[in-house]
Amino acid sequence: MNLTVAQEGDRTLVVRRFFAAPPEAVYRAHTEPELVQQWVLGPPGWTMPVCRSEPKPGGEIYYEWVGPEGEGFHLTGEFVELVPFERTVHVERMHLPDPTPDNRVVTTFEAVDGGTRLTMRMTVLDAATRAQMLESGMTDGMEMSYQRLDGLLPTN
Repeated sequence: MNLTVAQEGDRTLVVRRFFAAPPEAVYRAHTEPELVQQWVLGPPGWTMPVCRSEPKPGGEIYYEWVGPEGEGFHLTGEFVELVPFERTVHVERMHLPDPTPDNRVVTTFEAVDGGTRLTMRMTVLDAATRAQMLESGMTDGMEMSYQRLDGLLPTN
């Protein structure tokens, strides 16, 4: 099932998607670096040679991507709060190469019939930053990554 995106207020995007896997597996795929590195890749041809994720309050998030032509960018962030298998809160910024404004991301993993409903609420500095995120093709890249994750998750 493809993700849905809704705008909330002036600064928030809400992404929702269903996974046919238990919340524990979806949560682990979002927090454990050896799993993140296998699916958060965006379009075909991109790789993530560096992935650090310390799933604890104050823990580091660092993802580095390299494209098929050698181009690249990275993301830095910090975990703020984690409730295992239920919720994470983190702050992240893309480096393109200059850092984007902070994006506060609240992700929930809700058990539903047959799997998990993921809801990711992303709040940025202002409406202009949110518009840039949407225009970047970010949600297309997210769906490509989620389809890759579908193939890695155990099913219910």
